[in-house]
Amino acid sequence: MTYLLALDQGTSSSRSIVFDREGHVVAMAQRELPQHYPQPGWVEHDAMEIWQTQLDTAREALAKAGVTAAQVRAVGITNQRETTVLWNRRTGEPLHRAIVWQDRRTEPLCQALREAGQEALVRERTGLVIDPYFSGTKLRWLLDHVPGAQAQAERGELAFGTVDSWLIWRLTGGARHLTDPSNASRTMLFDIARQRWDTDLLAMLDIPPSVLPEVRPSSGDFGTIAPEWLGAPLPIGGVAGDQQSALFGQACFGAGMAKNTYGTGCFLLMNTGEQVLHSRNGLIATATAQAPGRPQYALEGSVFIGGAVVQWLRDGLRAIDASHEVQALAESVPDAGGVVLVPAFTGLGAPYWRADARGSITGLSRGTTMAHIARAALESIAFQSAALLQAMGRDAEAAGGTPVRELRVDGGASVNDLLMQFQADLLGVPVVRPAVVETTALGAAYLAGLHEGVYAGLDELSALWRAERVFEPRMQAAEAAERMAAWEHAVRQTLAP
Repeated sequence: MTYLLALDQGTSSSRSIVFDREGHVVAMAQRELPQHYPQPGWVEHDAMEIWQTQLDTAREALAKAGVTAAQVRAVGITNQRETTVLWNRRTGEPLHRAIVWQDRRTEPLCQALREAGQEALVRERTGLVIDPYFSGTKLRWLLDHVPGAQAQAERGELAFGTVDSWLIWRLTGGARHLTDPSNASRTMLFDIARQRWDTDLLAMLDIPPSVLPEVRPSSGDFGTIAPEWLGAPLPIGGVAGDQQSALFGQACFGAGMAKNTYGTGCFLLMNTGEQVLHSRNGLIATATAQAPGRPQYALEGSVFIGGAVVQWLRDGLRAIDASHEVQALAESVPDAGGVVLVPAFTGLGAPYWRADARGSITGLSRGTTMAHIARAALESIAFQSAALLQAMGRDAEAAGGTPVRELRVDGGASVNDLLMQFQADLLGVPVVRPAVVETTALGAAYLAGLHEGVYAGLDELSALWRAERVFEPRMQAAEAAERMAAWEHAVRQTLAP
C-alpha cells in the first residue's frame, strides 16, 4: 500500500490524517488548540503548542493506521493562513505568541496606510486589500512591540513565517526556512504576478528581507523531516494554505470552478486560471496551490465568522450542549420567523471589509425563541457565502469569464444538510458535497504525492474526486432574491452609525 500523511494545522485544532493512494482516510488524530484573547479583538496562539499538538497528532495518526513512517511516501502540510510567527534562528524560540488571522490589533496601522494612499500599490502587487487580516502588519506589530526585535531582524537573527514555515522549520530541525506561493500571497508582501517578495511593500512596512522564507512551488521539495520526530526521515513534498489546499483537494483545477469551506470562518475560492482577476466587488485575488506548470490564481472571499457562530450558540448563549445539536434545534421551527443574525463578532470580511462592525440580531418579536435564533445563525453562514458568490459572478462576468455552475463544499459545517440545502436555494446552483470532506488535508496529500510521483498529473487526481450528495435548488429565484435583500438590509443596519 502507498500512504500519504497530511498535517492539517487549523485555527481551532491540529490534525493529522493518513490517506491511501485513492484519497481514502485510513486514520485521523486531532487535538484542540487553545485560544488566547488578551484584549478585545486580539487573538493569539502559543506557537510551541501549535508545534507540539501537530507532532502529537502525526504520531497518533500513524499509530492508529498501523503504519510506520517508513511506509509513508510523502508528507503534505496545510495550515491556517496569515497567522504570524516570529522566532529566533539560533534558539528556535518564538519571540511572542503567534498573532492569529482573526486578530484586529493592527487596524490603526492599516488605516494609516490607507490614508497614506498605499491601497492601490497593495492591490496591484498582492491582489489584497489593506486589512489586519493579512500577515504584513502583524509582523510589523511584533517588530515594534517585542523589545529589540527590529534590531535583531536587521542583524539577520530572526525568522518570520506563517504556520507552514514554522512547522517546516521545526520538522527539519531548523534546516529549512520555506513557504509556498499560496501562503506567501497572504502576507501583503508578495507580488503574486511576479511570484516574488516585493521590495516596495517591504519598504512600506520597514521589514528586513532577511526575515522572510524562501518561496517554492506548492508541490515541491520542502526538506526532510528529522527521523527523531516520526521514526524515519520523510520528505515534505507539498505545502499550501488551507483554503488553496481545499481548492486543490476538491479538484477545482479549471477556471470557473469554485469551492466553499465551512470552518471557523467560510472561505469561498473560484479558480480564475492563469489570470490575476482584480475584483471590483470587494473580493481579493490570491495565488492557488502551485502544481507543476504555470501559476494559477483565484478570486477569494473570506467570512470571518462561519461555523464559529455555532460555537457562540453553544458557549456564549448556551443554547445547545454540543455543536451537532444545532440542526435539530433549527429544524424545530419552520423558518427563522423574520430574525436575521449578522455575526460580525470580529468585523465583517468580504465583500464588506468593515473591521469596526459588530454583530446584530434584527427582526425580534415576542414570539421569537432560541430555535429561531439558532436557525438565523445557521442561515447567516449561507447568506454571507451567497454574498461572496454573487460578487464573484459579477467580477467574472465583467472579465468575460466563466460563471460558477456548481459549488463544491467541505469543512465541518458542510455535513449540516439544512445549511447545505439553504445554500443551494440562495445560490440557485447545485451544492455538491464530496465523498471525502477532508479536502483541505487531502489537497496537501495530493500535492505531496504529485511531487513524489505517486500521481501522474491533475487528470488522475480529477478522476479520484467523487460526490457524496448533490443539493439542488428548491426555492424560487424571486424568493431567494427577497431573502438576500433582507440580509443586505440587516447588514446596512449593522453598519449604520
